[in-house]
Amino acid sequence: MTPLQFQQLHAARWQELQHLLDQAEGAGRNSGAWDGARLADLYRGVCEQLALAQARCYPIHLTQQLEALAQRAHRVIYRHQDFGLARLGRLALVGFPQAVRAHRGYVLAALLLFLLPTLAMGWACWRDPGFSLHMLPAERLQEFDGMYDSQGPIGRVRSADTDWEMFGFYVMHNIGIGFQCFAAGIFAGVGSAFFLVFNGLAGGAVAGYLIAQGHATNFFSFIVTHSAFELTAIVLAGAAGLRLGHALLAPGRRTRVQALRAAAVEAVVVVYGAAALLVVAAAVEAFWSTAAWIAPEVKYGAGAACWTLVLAYLGWQGRPAPQPTGPAAGKATDKAAHAG
Repeated sequence: MTPLQFQQLHAARWQELQHLLDQAEGAGRNSGAWDGARLADLYRGVCEQLALAQARCYPIHLTQQLEALAQRAHRVIYRHQDFGLARLGRLALVGFPQAVRAHRGYVLAALLLFLLPTLAMGWACWRDPGFSLHMLPAERLQEFDGMYDSQGPIGRVRSADTDWEMFGFYVMHNIGIGFQCFAAGIFAGVGSAFFLVFNGLAGGAVAGYLIAQGHATNFFSFIVTHSAFELTAIVLAGAAGLRLGHALLAPGRRTRVQALRAAAVEAVVVVYGAAALLVVAAAVEAFWSTAAWIAPEVKYGAGAACWTLVLAYLGWQGRPAPQPTGPAAGKATDKAAHAG
């Protein structure tokens, strides 16, 4: 789609948003004369269109126009509640999933960088358990053998006495991996790609080795639930890092510093969501995944439900309601005119 076609496609919505902003800014803080729900819907749309325009390197005057429009709408919508639970709820229910979809190209690249090494290394170590020594020392593999045997809590580090200790350990461990995958993107994206591949290789080596050693049931029942949150978060953190790297390599008409700053503003929403997913993963891993008294079949069912929930949330949550077309649209317009 050319920039002109893109502009013609969305111009009517931009004009409507500008008209609503003029009404809202002129009506005063306490007036209800303007349609706040419609303004919020148009604001979400212009944010998605801005992300598309930047990703496609459309002319700078077009992206600047959309940036100015989005900033005006943001000030109007959030001026009453700059902080608090309402804003956090909007971020969780709208901002984060929309940001993930806006970065879908980077998410796909990060997924492939993580998943393909995981599968390749897992297959190699399953065929030859000794191959895992290329990634992990023998002492570490023996520790994994002890963690996934049939005695005691599954997957728990033996130095930890309580679930709360494990929760703290998992939080620090997970956040550390996520931060590496994101922050290393400053090195033209190569750092993020490296950590995604490295963690994929390490995870695949552990999985292949444990399956070959006969611990498949304990291993898969342990990871199936919390992996929906943890692995998704690692991929998203890596995608945000790749976004930073792309901004440095292809800044467009901006300076590299300007492009990096703009990319960081967009990617930080993904990072916030990834951090929240990592905390959820740590809680599930510490209090649910390690429980040996829960039947593997129950964990598999819970894992399937969590994977479905996460994918549905990122794929559909926060999408604007479809606008009526045809006769229904005409009736809605007439009703709005009479209401005005």
